[in-house]
Amino acid sequence: MAGKFDLKRSKDGQFFFTLVAGNGEIVGKSEMYKAKASAHNGIESVKKNAAEGTRFVDSFKGKSGKWYFSLKARNGEVILSSQGYSSEDAANGGTGAVQRAVNGAATNDIS
Repeated sequence: MAGKFDLKRSKDGQFFFTLVAGNGEIVGKSEMYKAKASAHNGIESVKKNAAEGTRFVDSFKGKSGKWYFSLKARNGEVILSSQGYSSEDAANGGTGAVQRAVNGAATNDIS
């Protein structure tokens, strides 16, 4: 099921986006961008790179004890960071949730 990208503005005026799965759960968040156009480019990069399973960084355990993964662009920059998962298996399954969510995802500009 297609998800959506919610494009938002932070309190300091920068832009970022979240990827929301079809079930309403946030499955990833971007870095901060100074320009809205850059955030839109980031969304397009996530759409393109999520299709390639090799762009996902293997899951890792964070300081919080939760498991995470990242999606990297061809240049090696992280373009999407996952939510925290309770187990490594769940984090590994989260990459599939990202791939399903970006397929046909629209951008909801709430900045």
